[in-house]
Amino acid sequence: MFGRIVSMRLKPNTQAEFTQTLEREIIPTLRKQQGFKDEIVFVVPNGTEAVAISLWDSKESADAYNRATYPEVQKTLTKVAEGTPEVRTLEVAYSTFHKIAARVAA
Repeated sequence: MFGRIVSMRLKPNTQAEFTQTLEREIIPTLRKQQGFKDEIVFVVPNGTEAVAISLWDSKESADAYNRATYPEVQKTLTKVAEGTPEVRTLEVAYSTFHKIAARVAA
């Protein structure tokens, strides 16, 4: 399983709009993507920063989304995010929720 971590600074006073955009536009788009498993979003208490973690069945699925669909999602985020969000893709090493254990090194 792989995770895409997207970090962004939110424009002032846009936390509510960010949450609505997530629920109405971004999550429905993610659910249509092959290999998408879950989305977890964190917002700092003052609403100036957000981190979104999407979980994917494989790196190939995460990369396909990044190439084909994420550019449109990023355009949607321009109304609430300052600058360009930072994106990283990492392998999930452990998850209690998804019952993933760390791989044993050979």
